[in-house]
Amino acid sequence: MINFSINKTAFLNNLRITKQAISTKVAIPTLSKIKIDVSTEGITLTGSNGQISIENFLSKEDENAGMLITEPGSILLEASFFESVVNNLPEVTFDFKEIEQNQVVLTSGQSEITLKGLDVEMYPRIQEMAAENPLKIKAGVLKDIFTETAFAVSTQESRPILTGLHLTLTDNKVLKSVATDSHRMSQRVITLDKLSEDFDLVLPNKSVNSFKSVFSDDDTELDIFFSSNQILIRNETISFYTRLVEGNYPDTNRLIPSDADYTLDLTFDVANLRHTMDRAKLLSNATTNGTVKLSITGDQIIATVNSPEVGSVHEEITPLAKSGDDLTISFNPQYLIDALKVIKEPEVRIRFISPVRPFTLVPKSDTLDFVQLVTPVRTN
Repeated sequence: MINFSINKTAFLNNLRITKQAISTKVAIPTLSKIKIDVSTEGITLTGSNGQISIENFLSKEDENAGMLITEPGSILLEASFFESVVNNLPEVTFDFKEIEQNQVVLTSGQSEITLKGLDVEMYPRIQEMAAENPLKIKAGVLKDIFTETAFAVSTQESRPILTGLHLTLTDNKVLKSVATDSHRMSQRVITLDKLSEDFDLVLPNKSVNSFKSVFSDDDTELDIFFSSNQILIRNETISFYTRLVEGNYPDTNRLIPSDADYTLDLTFDVANLRHTMDRAKLLSNATTNGTVKLSITGDQIIATVNSPEVGSVHEEITPLAKSGDDLTISFNPQYLIDALKVIKEPEVRIRFISPVRPFTLVPKSDTLDFVQLVTPVRTN
């Protein structure tokens, strides 16, 4: 029967990380619980929603935990209610003691609270994975790749495969992340320092968002393992499991034009162009097609939006460089804003083919293998 004492803040930090895998709306009632496993080495908290599972280990050797384990054991407790109770305990530390019939007593200062739990045998088992030949990567590097691409995933469930992020490893070291909602695309490629086995998978966007908040230390090195339907991302204390999106991702390589296709090449200051698009978007939201028109004539570039109900925007944009033919093209300004947000460099190169073909954005520097596509909108 479980019996331990612990620092409240340290315990809550681990509980909140684990709780990110727990949903209030679950088909299996026990998945609204947190699983607490206490061993002589420390405490493991497990949470799952069936799609994502997190195991989080807090070692008794962790000085911040101030942990004293008297007796090991395991129990399930209602996650949200348990977190609220612990958060409101009055003292810096609390005692956790299991009594009869899966009940626990939390004691802190003058406060004593009894909670009803469940037997851990009722909790679904996490599918085990072969932990061999991991891909090794820093958490911060993976976060950057996700940030640069995941914004372009689809939110339409009609094509489930596009609601995920397409990750591939080729030549044992070339990692590519691609997202598209069929109106825009973002692709980022990096070369890893350490070799790993090739893979091709689609990661759900919800899992991408959870990953970014679970692994807070950008410098921690992650081990990543794969199976046909699941991925495990692990550091020294956290194991993050997620199911994959089933199906074959479309071939996006064919969407990227060759250099010979382009007829117009412009370079802009990222911040200035983004501010212009922010202003254009204010009025484009009031138009039926929600677009901004970009007219390039000679050395003059004009962005315009006309809304009969609200008004109009007419703004001249000065490029940093220009070469190629004149062009008039319309597009959703939000797509361009989203694309510019994830470009960390001060200058962006935008190249066009025609008014009806997608245009591409790349950072002005050629050091990054990072390209984005935006599909124009046909207007009368």
